[in-house]
Amino acid sequence: MKKNILLFLILILSFSILTGCGKSNKEENTIKIGVSPVPHKEIVENIKDDLKSEGINLEIIEFIDYVKPNLALADKEIDANFFQHEPYMNDFKKERNIDIASLGKIHVEPLGLYSSSYKSIDELKEGSTIAIPNDPTNGGRALLLLEKNGLIKLNKDSGLAATEKDIEENPKNISFKPMEAAQLPRVLKDIDGAVINGNYAIEAGLTPTKDALILEDKDSPYANIIAIRAGEEKEEKFQKLIKTLQSEKIKKFIEEKYNGAVIPGF
Repeated sequence: MKKNILLFLILILSFSILTGCGKSNKEENTIKIGVSPVPHKEIVENIKDDLKSEGINLEIIEFIDYVKPNLALADKEIDANFFQHEPYMNDFKKERNIDIASLGKIHVEPLGLYSSSYKSIDELKEGSTIAIPNDPTNGGRALLLLEKNGLIKLNKDSGLAATEKDIEENPKNISFKPMEAAQLPRVLKDIDGAVINGNYAIEAGLTPTKDALILEDKDSPYANIIAIRAGEEKEEKFQKLIKTLQSEKIKKFIEEKYNGAVIPGF
């Protein structure tokens, strides 16, 4: 009787080990990725079959806020997320004391300078007025874009949080009019120019790659990234993920699908 009980216990233990290994192998070949609906979900849906052929099962989990995806990543509820740019991630990880990192850039939702009066920034006259977003993130982005294109010069220490107070040189004496981002396309006819987010430009019938006088490019610090837990960057499944997302196939998909409202960031 004792021998039978012992044999029974050994069989149960062996079964547990085998099933445990099976589960582990399955987890090793699965990436649970948290995404925003557009364009992030649409982009990653295009690589599911490619990763499957590489032996990776991609599970896509949709989030509609900008807090839960990072907390879920830190808590190991998901393996990666795709919804944010690096400046946002860096601020979030410091505020919440979590250790996450960027795996790589995927796309930029570009900010651009638009005008109904001028066809190039060289035509801007002395004392022109340019409307910019009034929120800190996009306001800073707008000023950095104008600086990159030689319209102003900012204090070297201003960084990504630049404000109008950080402007040190303004050769054309441009006046800035902060406004709610969604309202900017509506004032184009009444102002010399406006720096508009890509999504609002598209909604207004503008094509960023054609209509913007100047436009953020793939080198923008605000490119949307794949985030994972720090220290896992070299894992094979994540290397396959970033390689597939930074492919010519995805570059072409982004360019054709979004008509300039989203541009490749790699």
